[in-house]
Amino acid sequence: MGVRDDEAKKRLQKVGYEQVVEREDWKLEAGKRYFLTRNHSTIVAFAIVGAHTDSPCLKLKPVSEVKKAGYLEVGVQTYGGGLWHTWFDRDLTVAGRAMIREEKGGSVSYSHRLVRIEEPIMRVPTLASHLDRGVNDGFKVNTQSHLLPVLATSVKVELNKEFAENGLAEKTTNKSRHHAFLLQV
Repeated sequence: MGVRDDEAKKRLQKVGYEQVVEREDWKLEAGKRYFLTRNHSTIVAFAIVGAHTDSPCLKLKPVSEVKKAGYLEVGVQTYGGGLWHTWFDRDLTVAGRAMIREEKGGSVSYSHRLVRIEEPIMRVPTLASHLDRGVNDGFKVNTQSHLLPVLATSVKVELNKEFAENGLAEKTTNKSRHHAFLLQV
């Protein structure tokens, strides 16, 4: 569990919630409050009221590397019922859970880490209005083709420097499903 998850658990326990394990039989008592965790990313607390919150977002596709017309784009899919036209021309960061493949002593294992890149590294651009005369007549967002963020060029320059300095270029394989720049950040 992440630091925020542990803090949430401590706060729940402090106000009288008891932790239950989802896959075990529960012995619940009237008047008591409980919580459970799932996938190291969700806490469900229940007494009288239960809640679930999430926000519309763009999620990386399992194979996110897209190259078109000399641009490095990132394949994404929409999550939730967003107002997608509001996502254009905004700086975007990356956050979420990353699965990490680790080799130790001849064996391979997988773990996960929560990731949050503070600096914006992508942007979903729009076509200049003088190149799309009909934009004011009603623009319908095609989430498959219009919402492909472009990796910022300054990131590419900085990462090329880091790749060269740290010898990371040799560690990147041709079989990667994501841009090496995105993985390095």
